[in-house]
Amino acid sequence: MSYIMIFITAIFVNNIVLSQFLGICPFLGVSKKISTSAGMGGAVMFVMVMSTIATYLIYHTLLLPNNLTFMVTVVFILVIAALVQMVEIILKKVSPALYQALGIFLPLITTNCTVLGVAILTIQKDLDLSHAVCFALANALGFTLAIVLFAGLRERLALTNLPEAVKGAPIALITAGLLSMAFMGFAGIGN
Repeated sequence: MSYIMIFITAIFVNNIVLSQFLGICPFLGVSKKISTSAGMGGAVMFVMVMSTIATYLIYHTLLLPNNLTFMVTVVFILVIAALVQMVEIILKKVSPALYQALGIFLPLITTNCTVLGVAILTIQKDLDLSHAVCFALANALGFTLAIVLFAGLRERLALTNLPEAVKGAPIALITAGLLSMAFMGFAGIGN
């Protein structure tokens, strides 16, 4: 599979959030402002690419040769947790405002199923390291695109006069559904 096709399918056709429904918690929780969403996307991008590299190497050098593939989920979660701690420390020093804006959702990257899902999918798809990194980066970009688009829509909706019954979570879920349907229009591009 070519790198371009990996990018197109991961970002648009099989978007990790809008088509595969992984990572819904940060998608809904951090998408009230575009700036916060972009910061979360950047943090997820870093963690996803680094964890994919680390988990790929651990899987192929430690787990697979020693017939410990049943430990994949536990080992991958530990690697992701360590990387998130590193990102949290770096963000706290480099960008305290972004660190504060992300709040509780930054540690939740540890349990963000997009990060774990991509690490496991690269193993299941039997990708080599370069394709695995490309796949992780493309999925992280897809996550970032989805969350930033959703944040933009939510910012616009905050300025409109909505009925009380749909304010807050109901309109967010309706908007997420419509955005997901819009991405379904890309189905068939990767075929």
